[in-house]
Amino acid sequence: MLAGEEKFIRECPVLWDVDVLVIGGGSAGAAAATAAARTGADVALVDRMGYLGGTGASVLDTFYGFYCPGEGERKVVGGIPDEVVGRLEERGAAIKRPSTYGAGTGITYDPELLKVTWEELVVGSGARVLLHSFFVDTISEGGAVRGAVVANKAGLWQIRARVVVDASGDGDVAFHAGARYEDWRTVPVQSLTTTFRLGNVDVQRASNVKKGQLWDLMAGAVASGDYHLPRVEGSVHVTPYKGIMATNMVRLHVDDPTDPVQISAAEIEGRRQALEYHRFLRDCVPGYEHSVLLSFSTYIGVRESRRIIGDYWLTRQDVLSVRKFEDAVAMCGAPIEEHHAGSDTRWEYLPQGAAYDVPYRCLLPHGVDGLLLAGRCLSASHDAHASVRSMGQCMALGQAAGLAAAQAASNRQSPREVDVRRLQRDLLRLGAILEIEP
Repeated sequence: MLAGEEKFIRECPVLWDVDVLVIGGGSAGAAAATAAARTGADVALVDRMGYLGGTGASVLDTFYGFYCPGEGERKVVGGIPDEVVGRLEERGAAIKRPSTYGAGTGITYDPELLKVTWEELVVGSGARVLLHSFFVDTISEGGAVRGAVVANKAGLWQIRARVVVDASGDGDVAFHAGARYEDWRTVPVQSLTTTFRLGNVDVQRASNVKKGQLWDLMAGAVASGDYHLPRVEGSVHVTPYKGIMATNMVRLHVDDPTDPVQISAAEIEGRRQALEYHRFLRDCVPGYEHSVLLSFSTYIGVRESRRIIGDYWLTRQDVLSVRKFEDAVAMCGAPIEEHHAGSDTRWEYLPQGAAYDVPYRCLLPHGVDGLLLAGRCLSASHDAHASVRSMGQCMALGQAAGLAAAQAASNRQSPREVDVRRLQRDLLRLGAILEIEP
């Protein structure tokens, strides 16, 4: 940071001075803030939207990663994520749904009520919430991250903290703190998507159209020359509500999802594609003849952008060999699911029912102190990231980062000095699922 920028930051008024600051209120950030605040830490959570939930409330409607693929529904995510699901089920707003792709049982929910659920958990934990506010830059002191500058309609503000959690998805805090990372220039990132929801669907007839039949109908529609469908696969699935189906079909290739010019064009193209896919469904697929478009995703769904390099780099071999780590803080049994630029998706599966560990070191950006990573910006290679990015794992990693941040702040430690064994015990008491020696 230049001297002039440091002076500029010092002149910004201080809004809050807290123990833990979480940037990003999605699955990872909301879980981190809740976990940290429940320890008694003074926590602030900042998000750019007017609600919490991130991609889970804005793009998607199904939690994957809670269960390993295969028979028996082996569960590998627990704790705060269970509370989220439980509250949604109490409202009649969540159902379990088997995945036809072999990604494990999913939990499909109402995204609108997910917003309220996260608000109840985060506010109920005692954390402060600041919405409609954008992260601008880091505040550094003594070589460590000690807060952030945020922007909103009231101006620029400092929020100072002993420990910061980067749950921004794109690794914005780590990037501005000078962390090393991989992005599209090393390995092309996964494609983006605009989801959409349809109403007035004859769900019974639509559900009778199996995956292979749907894809055949897509291929035939493209071959006819009457439809432009970049992805000749994808899914349509039931929701907790009668007559409403949700989709994940659109495919958009963007070199750099952090480039605002590219992402602006993709937002527009995504909605155009969504309308074309709906036209195809209405014209060609039984059950959708009288369907109506209810909504697009609030913003485009980004699967991958910056991959921050941490003290440990989770690899493809770690995933496929089901590797275990002494400093495990989360587990994952999801396959490698790569949505590349082509018309199909690459899947590589772990042994049935198996799960690997995610080590605590993946949450520590290499060479940067005072900062923890949570969610999809964790330290993982392109292939490993394609497995570990599910919302179940984002929540699991968020609660781990939140507890670690609170522990570090309480003891006036660096996150690298956290007692990992104590962290693991705290996670187990919270209800997290780990396979560690007692």
